[in-house]
Formats: sequence, structure tokens, C-alpha cells
Amino acid sequence: MSVRDPGRPQVNAPWVRTRLRAAPGGALALALLVAATAFLAAALPLAVDRYGDAGLRRSMEAAGPARTTVQLYSTALSDLALPPEERAARVREDAVRDTYTKVFPLPGRSLPLDPDQSAYGVRTSRPLEVQDPWLAMPDAVPPQFHLVAQGGLAGHSRLREGRLPRAPHDVTAAATEVEAAVSAETARRLHIEVGSVLHVPAVERAPLAVRVTGIVDPRAPRDAYWSANSVLRTPYLTNVPGDPERNVFWTGALLLPPDAAPATLSTAGEPERYWLLAPDAAALHGYDLPRMTSAVASLEAGPLLQQAGTAASGVVESEAALDEVFAEYTGLRSAIGPLVAVAAFGTGTVAAVVLLMAGGLTADRRRAELTLLRARGASLRGLAGRLLAETAVVAVPAAALGLAAALLALPGARPASAVAAAGAVALLACAALPLRAVAAHRAVRVHAARDDIASARPSRRRTVAELTLLVLAVGAVVALRTRGTSDGAGASGDELVSLAPVLVGMIAALVLVRLYPLPLRGLARPAGRLRGVVGPLSLARAGRASGSAVLPLLALLTALTTAAFGGSVLTGVADARERAAVLTVGADARVEAVQALPSGLAGRIGGVPGVRDVTALSVFPYAQPEGGRLAVPVAGVDPAGYAALTRHTGVGAFPADALKSSGGKDLAALASPAVADRYGTRPFLVRLDDGGIVTVRITAVRERTPAVAGEEFLVVDRSGLPGESARPTTLLVTGDPADAGALREAAGGGARVQLRTERFAEYVDSPLQSGAERVYTAAVAAGAGFAVLSLLLTLLRAAPERAALLARLRTMGLTRAQGRRLLVLESLPQALLAAAGGTVTAWAAIRLLSPGIDLTTVAVSASASPAGRAALRTDPVSLLVPALAVVAVTVGTAAAQAWWTGRRGSVRELRAGDAR
Repeated sequence: MSVRDPGRPQVNAPWVRTRLRAAPGGALALALLVAATAFLAAALPLAVDRYGDAGLRRSMEAAGPARTTVQLYSTALSDLALPPEERAARVREDAVRDTYTKVFPLPGRSLPLDPDQSAYGVRTSRPLEVQDPWLAMPDAVPPQFHLVAQGGLAGHSRLREGRLPRAPHDVTAAATEVEAAVSAETARRLHIEVGSVLHVPAVERAPLAVRVTGIVDPRAPRDAYWSANSVLRTPYLTNVPGDPERNVFWTGALLLPPDAAPATLSTAGEPERYWLLAPDAAALHGYDLPRMTSAVASLEAGPLLQQAGTAASGVVESEAALDEVFAEYTGLRSAIGPLVAVAAFGTGTVAAVVLLMAGGLTADRRRAELTLLRARGASLRGLAGRLLAETAVVAVPAAALGLAAALLALPGARPASAVAAAGAVALLACAALPLRAVAAHRAVRVHAARDDIASARPSRRRTVAELTLLVLAVGAVVALRTRGTSDGAGASGDELVSLAPVLVGMIAALVLVRLYPLPLRGLARPAGRLRGVVGPLSLARAGRASGSAVLPLLALLTALTTAAFGGSVLTGVADARERAAVLTVGADARVEAVQALPSGLAGRIGGVPGVRDVTALSVFPYAQPEGGRLAVPVAGVDPAGYAALTRHTGVGAFPADALKSSGGKDLAALASPAVADRYGTRPFLVRLDDGGIVTVRITAVRERTPAVAGEEFLVVDRSGLPGESARPTTLLVTGDPADAGALREAAGGGARVQLRTERFAEYVDSPLQSGAERVYTAAVAAGAGFAVLSLLLTLLRAAPERAALLARLRTMGLTRAQGRRLLVLESLPQALLAAAGGTVTAWAAIRLLSPGIDLTTVAVSASASPAGRAALRTDPVSLLVPALAVVAVTVGTAAAQAWWTGRRGSVRELRAGDAR
């Protein structure tokens, strides 16, 4: 027997290093789980920021510089009291540029501006009529021109012909001639050439001669420099005010050099100084919208506008529609955000449950070790601290790795939210094991008490907690049904409403856990009368499953509810777009013209590959019923072919006999409800667009019809139309024309062609929509993955006990086939419970929440759709497929475990004293 040397120091093995060396596989599995969860948690806010920024940029692009550029200007009326010399000094380039350098920095970081596209200058606020006879005059009306002296012309244009205009430094209001340039489009449309001289009328003196020295092409014609006032690059036709013949004239711009601005003071164009502040779309972020809106409001009528007036030494006014663009974007985002939050909360709940289950699994595996430590005097605080340290060593670096991967995969977004999300994952992963161990080992025990459903009795605290969750779930459902996912245009929903599906699933899980033992106990006695041991034993073991089954059941029900809810949302969005596209086009394709189509066009269209049928229509969009003040579109159709078309599209289907007249001169008509209410069933006259007159009588009513996109219409038999009125103006095409170019080529240049597929694609107008759909799909997929992982953790937790049970039963004569059946039948009740409960819960959640969820904005990027309100409806595939997958995974895992246990043999499992 060896004796320890008293003088030799005692060596204590480090706890963390010892535990990691003892179970490297478990540490690696925890690291992978935490890293994947942290990556998904950090990627969500990054993805939301990215598609929010992209959506804002798309909104800015769609609105155009004319709406997004803030224009500040000082009117001529504010300078009338000044002496002529001072007025001329104020409009010179140096003075206007000096004011611009003071005004440009005013918004600061609240509204990033683009210095390259922002501009300044002097312009005549009223166009001036130029009567030179060689100019283009469509209706013999002289054109009008703005005189614009905008800085930076050389840097924003390419010289096509001639040279850029120049001006001496001593130009005053008395100048009789100045030089100018025009855009290539202006020169082409108004017949202007290099060397042309335009005589602009002046006040009480000879006209100002403007000599064109150059023709320029804009470098970026769609950017703010040229498009904030598009007349600089493109002239436009304007109707003569008060002219009953609606004659038109051209309005264009003459581009003066900035130093020639004083010459505009001699005209009656009311010259004004102006400063264009163009936002930098690449630097705008959706999360900064409140700050940007405040800056725009201040520039329109606030402190920033007052500071601009001080810098300009006069009264400055503002013109901007940027706040309207921001409001439109906010409305779209507020409608989409809560739907994404529903998926995020659902997936986050499942991920949190999985992390808790992972900690619980480790605590159960180490129950004997922790019990021994407590029996030997370990304190709860010391035990929790050691467990926290060993978990943190693995979880914190793994969460940092997941965060870094998310930041690399999704750059350009705010990192703060991602860091907070990854930190929350790390905190939960670190706390799961210590908290579970503290809860299980508060009292020092030698033997653990039974922990199964049969012996578990809900405590008062649990009952109070469940009732609290029930109240929260009812409140969330009521709030969502009454006010929807957003309360007004500026709301983005709240967390309680977005948690409604999760709370419904949570309540269902708690109820099912309470009710789960009852049917099993009821089946146990009849099963005992059956021959064989597999059936009764499997039911007995299923009825004595772990009492901590709430977490896995909660994970499964939440995942199934989220998946079904998300699948129904995505299906509803796709159906709403498809319906809107069909109602807009009327069929798979539409060929139409203002005048009658050529007689052989229908045959050529029918010969395009993929076209199955062509239905000819005569559409009169501005038909006027007798005694009515509003025009009503009238469509003349072939009853048999059009009835077949309505059945194919599912829009306003009707029998062909509904348009059959019962004798006389009255045409039977199919009408919309509004038209039917207005004119009843009496015969009435209708004057068609081409002057033809028919008498119609309404015999049938339908909500919508393919021939007309609106909600008011009359449909009659085309054969009853008079003379030329019966010639077709529209062709509705059914089929799947793969080559849109071939269809347009067959239609020719005189007809307009619309395709249902193209219209469907156009409804995804904003990255907010496509980004939200991608995030929703990813969230649902991640939730499903976590649900499967929770199922595997549940089976893994019971694996040692099941392996030992099979080993003992095999010594008693149980065959391998019976062992497989036993494990499958034992796990089947819980799987069926989760599948059936998840399906019913998801169906109930969708039915309860659908009145408060409007998918219209998500589907068509607008508050109104041709198909009306897009409501949330149950998708059978989203309900049944995840539930069946749960059953399949459970059965497959149990069978695989039985097969693997049978291959390993029973010796190890039967050793006395081995940890199970």
C-alpha cells in the first residue's frame, strides 16, 4: 500500500479542462448548435435592414428626382425692392454658389445629400413666348422657353455639336445678347441648330437675343441634375389654357452660362434663385426614416428653412414631395414588418426551446454526477458557477463565430442588432445547463424521484403561469382580429400581436400535456387483453413518458403552427398576385387596340406556339347609357367562346344562354352589381364609342368579368351590335405562349400585348416584398429544422434507457423485430399527438387570426388590388406536410435506434453499475 507524502503539494485538476476532455463530442455538438443559432439570429436583423434599405432605394428610384429632390428658391418678388445693381449682384454665380455652400450642409447626417447631383442657379419661373417663325409650332402656337443658368453644365453633359456658352463678367440686366446651349432632344423637337438666334421678349425694351452655341447630351439624364426639372433635357407639349380646340405648344429650356444670369432680370419671366438638394440614395437607410422625415419637414417649413433664408439674405420657399415618398415607403414597410415578425418570433421560440432542451439533456445525462457532488457538500452557487464556466467556454466563442459569419454574409447593415441577437443566444446557451441543474438539485437527494407523466402533478405556480399565458394569447388574438397587424399607416405592429401564433401554440402544448395521459390510460386496459407483450408494454411506456415533455411538444407545435402560418401567407400572396394578374389581363394574354384589329390577326395569334384558344371581343370603354352621367364599359362577345373563357379563368363564369335574347331588339346583357342596381331590368339605350346605339336589358349579374378590368361593365352578344361596332378590338388568349416576342411580333406594332406572367412579375415591385418573402421562407425553414432537432433531442434523451430496456427484454426472448415494433409504437403516440395537435392548432390559429391580416400590400405593393382584399386562408399542403414529416422522422429514428442497438449487442447494457 502506497502512502502519500505529506509534504507533496496536492494537485487539483481544472474543472473546465477536465470536463471538456471528458466529453469532447458533447462540447463540439453544443458549439455547432450555438454557432448555427447565433448565425440565424444575427442574420435576421441584418437581412431585414438590407431589404429595407433596398426597398427605400427602389421607392426613391420609382418616384424620380422630380419628387425626391428638395428645391429651395428665392422668388423675384422678394428682391423687387432692391436697387438694380444689388439685384444683379445677388443672381451672379459667385453669390448663388456662396449661398449653396451654406445651404448644402444644413441637413447634415439626418438627410445625406449627393453633391454631384445637387445644383444651384437662376431660372425664370414663368416660360417666355418666343415667336421666331422657324421654331416648331404644332398648332401654329409659338413655343415658350425657360431661361436657366444652372451651374455645372460642363461636368454633367457631353458636347454633341458646337461649344459651350460663355458670358463676360460684366453682364447686366441691360445686356442685349447672351449665349446658350440646348439639349439634343430640345434641338431636335424645336428645330434648333448651332448658330440659331432666339428672340426672348424683354420688358419695355428690345427682345433679348439668345444665340445657341452648342447642343449637349446629358451624361446621366435620369439623375437629379437633369430630371429635377426635366424641361432642361426634354421639352413637352402643353395645352393652350382656355382653348376649346385644345391646341398645344412646346415648352423647353435655354441653358445659359451662370454668369449670364443677370440678363434674365430684363424679362417678364420672374427670375428666381434656386438650390436643388438631391438625396444620396446609396446613403439612405430604412431605419433612419424618422430622422430623415424630420429633416425634410424642417426643410419644408422649419428651422432649416429659416437658416436657408438667412444664408440667402431673403425669403426662401421650399418645394418637395420627398415626405410623400417616405410616407408611401413607411406604409408598405408597416404592412410587411409584422408578418415577418410573426415568423421571427415563431422560429426564435423554437430555437430557444432547442437550446433549453440541449441544456436539459446534458443535465439529465449528468444527473448522477451532480447528485454525488451535492451529496458531498457542493453548494448550488458553486455548482452553477462551474457549469456556467464550462458552458461559456464553448458557447461564447461559437456565438462569436456565428456572428462573424452573419456579418460577412450580409454586409452593409447595422451590426448592433446582430450583436444583441447573437449575445442573447450565447446567454441562453450558457444559462440553460446551470438553471436546469439548480432546479433539479435544489434539495440533496440520494435517489431521484420519478419524473414521468403518470406521477407528475401540476403545481399551483404552473397553473397560474398557464392561466397567464392563456390571457396573453386571448388578448393577442383579439387585438389582431380587431386592429390587424398594423394600426394605421405609421404603425409596425407590436410584439404581443406578432406573438399571437406562438402563444396559441404554447397554450395548445400545455393543454395537450395535461390531456395526453388520459387516452393512453384508457387504452392500456383493453390492450392488456391482447396477445403479445409489445402492444401493452408500448402503451404503458408511452403513458409514463418524461414529465418534461412540455418543451419538445412546445417546439413541435410552435414549429408546425409557424410553418403552416407561413405557408398559408406565402400561398395567399401568390394566389392574390395570380388573381390580380388574371383580372387585369383577362386571360393568359391580351391583345388590344384603340381601333378595330385587322381581320386576320386572330388567326396569326392562334398560330403562335403554346396558344390554345383566342376569344375576340369588341370593347367600348366609354359607352354612355341613356340617362346616366357616368360612362360604362361595354364588351361585345361571342357567348359560347366567352363563357368557356370565364370558366377557364374562374372569373365571372356564366352559361352561354345568359346572353341569348328572348326576341325583340333588346340585347341580353351581363352586368356588374353597380350597373344592375343603377338601371334595373328595364331596357335602356347605350351609345357606343363609335356612335352606334343599342338597346340592352340586364339578364344576369356577376361581380367581375375578364373583358373589363374595372368593377362596372356590360357584356352583350357581339352579333347584335350594329355594323362596324361588331369588329373586334381585343383578343383574349388562353394557353402558355413561351415566346412573348413571337406573340408581340404576330400582333404587330399597332396592338398592345399584355401577358399574365409579366403582370404577375410586376406585382413584386419592391425589394421589401421579395426580401420579406425570402426572410419568411428562411425563418419557416429554420423553424422546421429546429423542430426536427428538438424531436431528435427528445429521442436521444431516452436512448440509453431504451437501449437498456431492449437488452433486458432480449434476454427474456424478445426478438429484434419485436424490439423495433416496441420502440416505434412507444414513440408513435407522442408523434401523433404532436402532428394532430400541430395541425389543429395551426388551423385554429389561421382561422382566428385571418380577419386581422391583410396580405394585399405584400402581394401587390399597394393598398388596393384589382382582386380586392387578399385575406389569409388555410393552405392544406402547409398543414399536412409538416405534420406527416414529424411522424415520419419519429418512426424512422425509432426504427434506426432499434436496428443500431440490435447490432451492438446487449453485454454493455447489462453491466451492473454502468451509467445509463
